[in-house]
Amino acid sequence: MTEEAKPVTQGQAYYGLGVLSVINLLNYLDRYILAGVMEKVQKQFDLTDTEGGTLATTFMLVYMCASPLGGYLGDRLPRKWLIAGAVMLWSLATIGSGLATGFAMLVVARGLTGVGEAGYGTIAPSFISDLFRKERRSRMLSIFYTAMPLGAAAGFIIGGYIGERFSWQAAFFVGGAPGIALAVLSLFLPQPRRGGMDEGPTVAPVPFAQGFKALLGNARFWFTTAGLTLMTFGIGGLSNWMPKFLSSERGFTGGDAGFYLGASTVLGGLLGTIAGGFVGDRMDRKRPGGGVLLSAIGLVVAAPLMFLCVMIDGRALLFIGLFLAQFFIFLNNGPLNAAIVNSVPPHLRAFAFGISTLTLHLFGDAASPVVIGWISDHSSLGTAIKLNAIPVLAGGLVLFVGLKHFAHRPPPVAEAH
Repeated sequence: MTEEAKPVTQGQAYYGLGVLSVINLLNYLDRYILAGVMEKVQKQFDLTDTEGGTLATTFMLVYMCASPLGGYLGDRLPRKWLIAGAVMLWSLATIGSGLATGFAMLVVARGLTGVGEAGYGTIAPSFISDLFRKERRSRMLSIFYTAMPLGAAAGFIIGGYIGERFSWQAAFFVGGAPGIALAVLSLFLPQPRRGGMDEGPTVAPVPFAQGFKALLGNARFWFTTAGLTLMTFGIGGLSNWMPKFLSSERGFTGGDAGFYLGASTVLGGLLGTIAGGFVGDRMDRKRPGGGVLLSAIGLVVAAPLMFLCVMIDGRALLFIGLFLAQFFIFLNNGPLNAAIVNSVPPHLRAFAFGISTLTLHLFGDAASPVVIGWISDHSSLGTAIKLNAIPVLAGGLVLFVGLKHFAHRPPPVAEAH
């Protein structure tokens, strides 16, 4: 199969960004529905917190293992067909989660959801980078990543509300059904030329081993990925266990817990992601690595706020704490993903996202749900969530250290092999 790349108009570029952003919202909605119904799933299948965390970890393990393959195929095959297939697969698997009659069946369904989401998550950012020029990428990717807090919030709210009013199975049905229509809609995406918005010659994709070798000496890529990984560990722990913490240790109902966490995620995540994109672009114009500097500051500020959220008893203060913590965490989505895009030549972008996704989920949110569940089983859930602030702080410090590698301009694309 070959991809017939055509010039993309401004209208087509914004259409592509819009469709991919809506799909990305569903991506995170389907991922975090489980957190909204976790307590009900645990009761039905008699699961400990460690076993409950295993469900989220299984999803992430499969997701990260499938990501390099998704990136490899995304650099070679028609991307809109890959996107359509990935969305259809994870949507059917989400519906299948609601049909599970045992713990093993639910594990398999969540694993298949991870395969589909990996195919999409590694291709879409590189696709968007071919729709817009470099100086606008942080903003455009920030718009795309606003779907992350919105989708996660929708997952918490739908899981909590539908799970409480009807059943946890119904929540998965509601989350999975829209993806079937979006899979069809994605077939009408434009087909931009790979690297069409970048200066320099277009280079053919390289073999897997050669692509990985090209990344090994790329300090910008690895420091950015390390910061993202530590941030992702913190987000994974907070997202998967905060709803249960609110209900079990703060007396919230399932619906109230989903609403409080969902509303704070929408406001903090949305404003943080948008602010990060616009401020990141501006800081990048003022100095090399300006967006990475912004992200380093954001993570260092977010860490103590995450710790304080567990210490607060009043609902109003808790909401403010959750809002601020998530604002400073999500501030980093656009700048750090733009830094990955800009650290590699166009023919390696989907592959680079695949390797980055593998790394950040292997050591990030694939590990954090079960680690926090284990700590909770041996101490308390509150203690586990407090400790979850440590990797976020470490992520900010890693980015500060890596800033020295952004002090010079990258080599021309043609030389970056």
